[in-house]
Amino acid sequence: GPGGPFAFADGNDTYRLNAFGFLHYAVVALGTPNVTFLVALDTGSDLFWVPCDCLKCAPLSSPEYGNLKFDVYSPRKSSTSRKVPCSSSLCDLQTQCNSAASKSCPYSIEYLSDNTSSNGVLIEDVLYLASESGKSKITQAPITFGCGQVQTGSFLGSAAPNGLLGLGMDSKSVPSLLASQGVAANSFSMCFGEDGHGRINFGDTGSADQLETPLNIYKHNPYYNISIIGAMAGGKTFSTKFSAVVDSGTSFTALSDPMYTEITSAFDKQVKEKRNQADSSLPFEYCYTISAKGALSHPNISLTAKGGSIFPVNDPIITITDISSSPVGYCLAIMKSEGVNLIGENFMSGLKVVFDRERLVLGWKSFNCYSVDHSSKLPVSPNPSAVPPKPASGPGSSNPEAAKRPSPNITQIDVAKPSSGSSVHFHFSRTFFAAIAPLLLLAIL
Repeated sequence: GPGGPFAFADGNDTYRLNAFGFLHYAVVALGTPNVTFLVALDTGSDLFWVPCDCLKCAPLSSPEYGNLKFDVYSPRKSSTSRKVPCSSSLCDLQTQCNSAASKSCPYSIEYLSDNTSSNGVLIEDVLYLASESGKSKITQAPITFGCGQVQTGSFLGSAAPNGLLGLGMDSKSVPSLLASQGVAANSFSMCFGEDGHGRINFGDTGSADQLETPLNIYKHNPYYNISIIGAMAGGKTFSTKFSAVVDSGTSFTALSDPMYTEITSAFDKQVKEKRNQADSSLPFEYCYTISAKGALSHPNISLTAKGGSIFPVNDPIITITDISSSPVGYCLAIMKSEGVNLIGENFMSGLKVVFDRERLVLGWKSFNCYSVDHSSKLPVSPNPSAVPPKPASGPGSSNPEAAKRPSPNITQIDVAKPSSGSSVHFHFSRTFFAAIAPLLLLAIL
């Protein structure tokens, strides 16, 4: 049967990058010879795309990236690259095919963030994976992805400047492609460390000790949608009922009314600090001043999912710092939305979340992402080179000493070492002092 868990050949480490919208990113290798990309991990969309034969892409280097330098993919430079014909079952835009001179299948995806999209043609090439069990062996999986020639909006610099890996339920997402080829079991996990370091494992079916809730399946919305039946703030339970999409590509949880008001006002009633006037540069309404002593204690929040399992929210706030990086206040990091409820990356902090598409459940447990989950149903070997990152200096930016271009040489790997992982040091605390553009990378269907 299918094996697992599998990680990317550059290691299964993920990094929350505040400079790129507080999302988790991983290094992936594509093509022959391989080229590496630092891609955003997005459970709210399906297509994997990278910048390619660019007409309009984010810059490959920038002062905001620190010393990171990015690559682009070019089908002409990879000997294993193939066009995806219009007749392919993965080609959604078959009607627009005839006009394409090259007869390649075009794609176009819009996301919920303002004016943010990726457009190009579909390509098939190899993605390098390393088995996590025992001695790491490199597997090449043929994968269909987007050659992203024209990006707009947030993709031009503030988020996913080097590509995005869709982890949704549609047949064209990477977990679906790996499962349909029998490479990995039809489930994957993401661990969201409180320090911003995380992990992703394809084929991880979770463990007996996890909490879980059923996924709501709607044919036309292939999202990880769960039902919330209650919530708690500061030890006080209250009733609230809504369904929400679990979206690693949304920086901060976004709720519509009445849920938004129920949860924020329950939190607000329990806060001891003085509430600030709303700051228009922040997307949050409930912000508080920290006293000079700066000891920060805030009410805990948790959600109750359908079936009764408690989903703990370990990090519901964002700290506001002054220029010298001293904390001066904090906000409840929940945004008000219209008609859509998204459980964002910040609500998954401190959890290992299992997206089990076989059993159609979402599983979770509190977990330290540096540990190995021995209770996991599949053999997992620790990654010896995963060194806890040292916090860098400077708020919300990657450290200037950070690794240069991530460049694994796949042909010589026997053990999955993140070539850049051991030397990538990013600044992880979820703080900022500048205006922030939160990302909502949910594909609009």
